[in-house]
Amino acid sequence: MKETVQRLAQMLKESKRTVFFGGAGVSTESGIPDFRSAHGLYGGAKGKSYEDMLHIRYFLSSPDEFWTFYKNVMLYPDAKPNAAHAALARLEGAGKLDCVLTQNIDGLHQAAGSHRVLELHGSVHRNTCMQCGRHFDLTWVMEQQGTPRCPCGGLVRPDVVLYGEPLDEEVLGAAVHAVRGCDLLIVGGTSLVVHPAAGLVSYLRRGVPLVLINRDETPYDGLAALVIRDNIAQVLGEAVGEAGVKES
Repeated sequence: MKETVQRLAQMLKESKRTVFFGGAGVSTESGIPDFRSAHGLYGGAKGKSYEDMLHIRYFLSSPDEFWTFYKNVMLYPDAKPNAAHAALARLEGAGKLDCVLTQNIDGLHQAAGSHRVLELHGSVHRNTCMQCGRHFDLTWVMEQQGTPRCPCGGLVRPDVVLYGEPLDEEVLGAAVHAVRGCDLLIVGGTSLVVHPAAGLVSYLRRGVPLVLINRDETPYDGLAALVIRDNIAQVLGEAVGEAGVKES
C-alpha cells in the first residue's frame, strides 16, 4: 500500500481544488454498518426488504413501524469520526479540499471539523414537522417515545432522502458544480452503483485524475488514474500526512 499512498500524496500536493465523494465505507470504522455490503444489515425485516421499510410509501402508511425500524437500525448517536473524516477536515483546513460530497446521513464529516459538506441523502440530525415546518435535532428525536410528534400534533419526519424520493435539486446541482470545477476527484467507500449520486463521476472534466479507494471493484475502475483497494481511513490518514498536511 505504501507506493499507492505515496502516489495519492503527490496528487494531493499538486492539487489546488480536490473534491472528495464518499459513501458508507467512510463511516464503517465509526461503527456504522455498510448497509449494502454482504455483512451489512440489508437482508430484510418483518417480511419486508429494508428498501421497502425505508420507502416514503412505508413512512406515510405506517409511521409507527417506520420510526421503530429507523431508530433501531439507522441511528448511531454515539458514533465518532474516524481517521478518514479527520484527514479530510485537515485537507480542508489546509486549503487543499474544495468540499466533501457524501451519501452518508450521519453528520460525521461536520463532527470532524469539515465545513463544506454536501449531504446528497440528507442528515439524521435534521428532522421536520410535516404540519408546521418546525425543526428538531437528533437528540430531541432520540428522547421521544415512539413516533416523534411536534407540539403542534404534526408528524415529524427525518430530513433524509427515502426510497421513492428524488435528491434535493439544489444540493445535487452544487455537487455537479463541484465535480466539474475540481482538479482531483477522490471517491471512497462507495460501490458507485446507487444513482443518481453515482453518476456524479461522469461530470469530471477530461484529463482530471480520478482516484478510487474502495475494497471492492466499481464500474469506474477502468477510468481511474489510481485504484486503491484498502482501508480508507488508513489510506487517507497516511496520504494526507505524506502530503505534508499536519494535524491542527
